[in-house]
Amino acid sequence: MQDGILLKTLLKQHGISKNLLAKIKFDGGDLWVNGVKQNAIYSVSEGEVISIHIPAETATVTLKQQEMPLTIVYEDDHFLVLDKPAGVASVTGVNYPDSTMSNYVAGYLKAQDYENQKVHVVTRLDKDTSGLMLFAKHGYAHSLLDKMLQKKSVTKRYFALVHTSEKLEQSAEIQLPIGRKEGSIIERAVVDVEHPTAKFAHTSYEIVRSQPHFTLVDIQLHTGRTHQIRVHFAHLGAPLLGDDLYGGKRDKMSRQALHCHFLSFKHPFTDEMIVLESSLPRDMRLLLE
Repeated sequence: MQDGILLKTLLKQHGISKNLLAKIKFDGGDLWVNGVKQNAIYSVSEGEVISIHIPAETATVTLKQQEMPLTIVYEDDHFLVLDKPAGVASVTGVNYPDSTMSNYVAGYLKAQDYENQKVHVVTRLDKDTSGLMLFAKHGYAHSLLDKMLQKKSVTKRYFALVHTSEKLEQSAEIQLPIGRKEGSIIERAVVDVEHPTAKFAHTSYEIVRSQPHFTLVDIQLHTGRTHQIRVHFAHLGAPLLGDDLYGGKRDKMSRQALHCHFLSFKHPFTDEMIVLESSLPRDMRLLLE
């Protein structure tokens, strides 16, 4: 650390966002240097000890606190990882004003009477995708994980049942840009790199088990584009079972056969490697059996 650096600059380097710093300043938080309260433009010297008090976060008034039995895979003071069932949206919106994972986590935080009541969604899943979903339990943890996601230091793997296709290899990298499909506000498609909505997308996969009509693949996302897995595999002529939006048949699956089964990241507060797994959900498992 260089002598004379502003406290706010140093805090930014350690994941304190501008919004979080404003919350500390205006909502009852404090900054201390060597046990003395200071403001954000204090000039920090080598060897000084900095402490931060982040005020408790109240519940979002517009987010209903609802209850549903949750499958908790991991929890500590900073993070909460749930096994999301298929058919439940991740966050509220025009189409899903309530009964989402965000509502149920809000209800859980209230029931546990935690000091921080605000819901922080770190990784979200499509409504019909099941599996591991990561929440932060306070704004600083959320900020740190967002930076880790940007640096691609959070690993997420998915199991998918896709229609068997000759274009599928035993293992491969898919690096094809994705953009909005012409004439649709929902669908995405593989597009030319010059397309105005094109965004680089990178997916890797390995075949786990293959049958004449469908194949189980283990997928790793390296980017997080909307519908990325669904679009990339549809482009290979191997749409997900049940994903009729992208050409998958619904005769064997009533929803897109996609499950986030693996999540790992280095805990930003303890440096411990957090490695979490979730087994195949019943509908996908029965089809394989």
